[in-house]
Amino acid sequence: MTINRPTARNAVDLQVAKELAAAMDEFDSRPDLAVGIITGAGGTFCAGMDLKAFSRGERPSLPGRGFAGVTERPPSKPLIAAVEGWALAGGCELALAADLIVAATDAKFGLPEVQRGLVAAGGGLLRLPKVLPHQLAMQVVLTGDPLTAEAAHAHGLVNVLTEPGDALAGARKLAARIAANGPLAVRVSKQIVTAAVNYGDADAFASQREAVEMVMASADAKEGARAFADKRAPVWKGQ
Repeated sequence: MTINRPTARNAVDLQVAKELAAAMDEFDSRPDLAVGIITGAGGTFCAGMDLKAFSRGERPSLPGRGFAGVTERPPSKPLIAAVEGWALAGGCELALAADLIVAATDAKFGLPEVQRGLVAAGGGLLRLPKVLPHQLAMQVVLTGDPLTAEAAHAHGLVNVLTEPGDALAGARKLAARIAANGPLAVRVSKQIVTAAVNYGDADAFASQREAVEMVMASADAKEGARAFADKRAPVWKGQ
């Protein structure tokens, strides 16, 4: 499954979210498919939410499914993220919603939402601390600064590193190793591991929703999106 908006760095708008959700449903429903791979076109994984669309009032989330139609309800079968270039904001959250990550050595991961007056509401704040050490997760979240793929690999966020341009090939190799196993056993094993670490906990998404909505509706959030579109520094008001 390829996000194919390279001119927008594969930023997700509402149409992309709907198409990804449909693709995930097809993936889960087809008995001939055992493992899924999600990637981005043109050397970038995903730059997150399309801020220009957001500034026009669009939200690239679906009820019960979350950002990109995936983050709150990933597929029941194993999903691998093949990351080249940037996995930023919602793009990083999309990678975190996958079960495994294969990344090129020059890839970068980040949750820069605070730099735009936003909150990483697509599972980033819930999942990142379960993978990274507390202080490192806090640094990534509060500064908005990116994490290199090599650092992410050293701390367990990335499963496999590849040479630049080879992330998809590396993901296919990993997928083949999984697909060789019993499909029912694989699916149930994923379900048990996910539940054991509350990695896809629906209650956690629900509990953050009220606080997130307050931020998303704020003047600062609108200013952050406008400043991005205008290519200028935002002027924060804290409201």
